[in-house]
This record gives sequence, C-alpha cells and structure tokens, in this order.
Amino acid sequence: MSAFPSRPTAPCAGHPDGPGERLVWYAAYGSNLNPDRLARYLRGGRPPGAALAHPGCRDPRPPRRRTTTTLPGTLYFATTSTLWGGGRAFYDPHAPGWTACAAYLITAGQFSDIAAQEMRRSPGTDLDLGPVLATGRHRLGPGRYETLLRPGDLDGHPLLTFTAPWDLAGAAALLNPPSPAYLRNIATALVRVHRWGPWRTAAYLATRPGAAPCWTTSTVCDALGPP
Repeated sequence: MSAFPSRPTAPCAGHPDGPGERLVWYAAYGSNLNPDRLARYLRGGRPPGAALAHPGCRDPRPPRRRTTTTLPGTLYFATTSTLWGGGRAFYDPHAPGWTACAAYLITAGQFSDIAAQEMRRSPGTDLDLGPVLATGRHRLGPGRYETLLRPGDLDGHPLLTFTAPWDLAGAAALLNPPSPAYLRNIATALVRVHRWGPWRTAAYLATRPGAAPCWTTSTVCDALGPP
C-alpha cells in the first residue's frame, strides 16, 4: 500500500524526536484539515465556531511534519454534529472519486488521543493499532469515527485515519448538509493547506454527497468570504 503527497513534506517546529516513539501519519479529511483546528485536539480548547471544547492529548506537541495527499474514495456529510451542527465529514475509501487530505506525522499515542476525542471518549489510552496495520481496517465500535483505516503508507510510516463503520450507500438515509461554520473551516483549510483557489475549493465541497443540493459552488464561495 502506498500514498503520495502532492508536494514535499514541511517540518513543524518544536517537536524533537523521542526515543522509541512509533510514528504514524494521520490523514485528516474534515475539519482537521485545518492545522489550527488540529491544534485544539493536541493542546485542548474550543475551536472557533464550535460548541464544545476538547481536553487535548497527553502529548500536546505539534506534528513533526505536515503534507498534503489525496486518497481514493469519497468525502461525504452525514448525521448531525453536536460540536458544529449540521452534517459531519466521513470518508468511504471504496466509493468512486478521491478525497483531499492533510497528513500529519504524529506519535501513535497522539493519534490514539485524537481518535478518542473524535469518538467522544476520554483520551489517555493507547489504541491497539496492530489489527488496522495488519488488515487495513479495524472496527473499534458501532459509532461514528470508531472504524480505523490504513489507506496506505507514506515516507516509511503507516497512513491512518478513521471514519464511520457504514459506507456511503449505507449512509444514504443519514446524509445531511454541513453547517456554514463547519464547511468554512474545511474550505479555509483547503485554500491554506492545499493552496487551492476559492472556486476550486467551493466546487469540490459543493459536489460531495450530503452537501449538494443544499450547498452550491456559489454559496460555498460566499461562506468562505473574501479571498
């Protein structure tokens, strides 16, 4: 398995190597595309536009590196977020299309604590990553973001993410457009991290299942605001 960044990785300051630490890439496809949003999961706090605060990780240091990548499969919006209102972002690796991601090189412990916060669990316990590393998929529970995926490897480290246990077809009755604040967070990150223009960003998001037909390219551009 392999994944390829769209440009060379960029180092992040303030994260010296620790002996014996297992490193993994966390592939973020939703609001954590935004590095400032991810920092709330690492250090704790409430992101702008969100209703709740996060406790943070045991290890609050920033990622060692950050890059962009695209994964096969589709981003879609479904269920209702208590944090943002509106639909949440999910990823189906088997649906047609591709998904834009930010990849963060972090420790396995940090990935465990980020995943726990997404699962509305208390951080502090390392996940057993053995099953997902061996098979590419491991379901930890029935809830949203409780299924771990390994879409591939990047620069010698496993690339991991999490999503719902159902696929896009199974989520048909759950599709739900995202709130303006949530969509704006993702759109801003695509402009900042992937360096897309506003129109390309809006066209990508407006055509994801769950966003359409409520959101259009024009209304996403309006939500993003002036360039």
